[in-house]
Amino acid sequence: QVQLVESGGGLVQAGGSLRLSCAANERTFSSYTMGWFRQAPGKEREFVASINWSGGSTYYADSVKGRFTISRDNAKKTVYLQMNSLKPEDTAGYYCAASYIIASKKSDEYLYWGQGTQVTVSS
Repeated sequence: QVQLVESGGGLVQAGGSLRLSCAANERTFSSYTMGWFRQAPGKEREFVASINWSGGSTYYADSVKGRFTISRDNAKKTVYLQMNSLKPEDTAGYYCAASYIIASKKSDEYLYWGQGTQVTVSS
């Protein structure tokens, strides 16, 4: 059972930056595709970014492309989401998740989920 713990959320002004972290307890962390999703109140959970096991391939939602960067450190069993030029519409709970499926963007393809961290962007 993979346990994922997110951190780094908070309140930031529009145009600001935050870096989210997601730490895993699983020694086979490097086997998983890791993804970030977000969910705003009253909206469905949506894909934000994912990264393959080696970190060599990354994928982004169009809404965050060029502003967010996903990365991972397999030695630390941690995946990161660097968020720059934040907008009020980025306000949501952010969740990391683990999947065996390469390049997965579908939430139902992810097996393990963290509890989430809240990001609030003020205008």
